[in-house]
Amino acid sequence: MRNRRFRSHPWIALISKTAEYALRAVLYIARESEDGPVRANEIAQALGAPGNYLSKILHTLVRAGTLTSERGPRGGFRLARAADEVRLADLLEALDPSALRADCLLGNAECSDEASCAVHERWKAVREPVCRFFRETTIADVLDGAPGVVSLVRTASLESGA
Repeated sequence: MRNRRFRSHPWIALISKTAEYALRAVLYIARESEDGPVRANEIAQALGAPGNYLSKILHTLVRAGTLTSERGPRGGFRLARAADEVRLADLLEALDPSALRADCLLGNAECSDEASCAVHERWKAVREPVCRFFRETTIADVLDGAPGVVSLVRTASLESGA
């Protein structure tokens, strides 16, 4: 049996469950909002996500300027900018400002090219392309299935936490 304790560690999972829900929700909104704003409960149901939790994530993205929200019976969420202007890094930075920082893998306070830990060079070689992927990939890239873009979108029938 897999040790679930490590599942949420950022360098194991690459992105948190919160960031995954955010990405999936923004992709859903981008696809479905042509006819108007998309309601949070519709998104939650489509993604199989907890409604209250997803609502908090969506409102965080509104405060970050990634989404807009409208109240009322015809309200919901839309992208604040065109899909080709919303980078995956925008989502990560809104939810976890430290997600794309160059922190030491081993948790050392000081770790740089000059004062490195035992795995600094190997981790740097992995971290930099991953961070570049999040900074250079937009929601439009993922929706269009651009060549070279790793699909982070999972279906609602995703295995829960396994």
